Amino acid sequence: MTTDTVNPTASSRLKGSNALAQTWYMTQRQLMAIFRQPAYLLITLIQPVIWLFLFGNLFKKVVQLGGFGTTSYLDYLVPGIVLMSALGSSMWAGMGTLEEIERGTLNRFLTTPVSRSALMNANVVQQGISITVQTVIILLLGKLGGAHYPGGFGGLVILALAAILLGTVFGAFSNALGMLVRQRESIIGINTFLLLPLTFLSSAFMAAAQMPSWMRHIADFNPLNWGMVAGRSAMSASPDWGIVLGRGGALLALAVIAVRLSTRTFLSYQKSV
Repeated sequence: MTTDTVNPTASSRLKGSNALAQTWYMTQRQLMAIFRQPAYLLITLIQPVIWLFLFGNLFKKVVQLGGFGTTSYLDYLVPGIVLMSALGSSMWAGMGTLEEIERGTLNRFLTTPVSRSALMNANVVQQGISITVQTVIILLLGKLGGAHYPGGFGGLVILALAAILLGTVFGAFSNALGMLVRQRESIIGINTFLLLPLTFLSSAFMAAAQMPSWMRHIADFNPLNWGMVAGRSAMSASPDWGIVLGRGGALLALAVIAVRLSTRTFLSYQKSV
């Protein structure tokens, strides 16, 4: 008489591969929803062009004040636009979650064997892919406009990673918000309230050396500014790796906290339905 045994390692690998496959399936589903909104895609392409070339030309002489680390305002502006775009797109992730709840789609998925981690991780992966594509487009537009990237490919990769981490932070918080408030007006109000202060209380358009001292102190605690400082340093000819690792590490830690909060909120929502 023989007894069949299950290898625990093989079983865990099977579950892991299933979770990965389900995460990718759910990610594809979310990406297809974006592709079916041409107006949204057009806006995401036009907005960086406006920021880059309108503000790039309007404030191009401001670098003469000093403290920008470059003689070209466009060089200074490109990393700021990359991080601003990542922030702007990720803050609305909660609207997608709210739509899933209102249509009953999320509840139907909860009745299936699909991995609960796949339902949550798909949001993070989709945000990461979208932000990466958005970052590449902005960098190409900046290059066409005459921007220089002394840090080379490595600096560009670090800038993209900073944008992805920032998007993860605010995308996760937005998803948690969508499951908590379950009202469009609340999400719109909170995002509108936060977007401009976060942007202008950072070094997006103005060098920290030219900002009032109270604004500099606030910017030191602004995650958007962490990404900008890390990205700009990495893209410079002589990166300060202490700054890059310090600001990047802070963004990573905040991203982990945000994802954990989003996961706990999702589990609470699951229990309530």
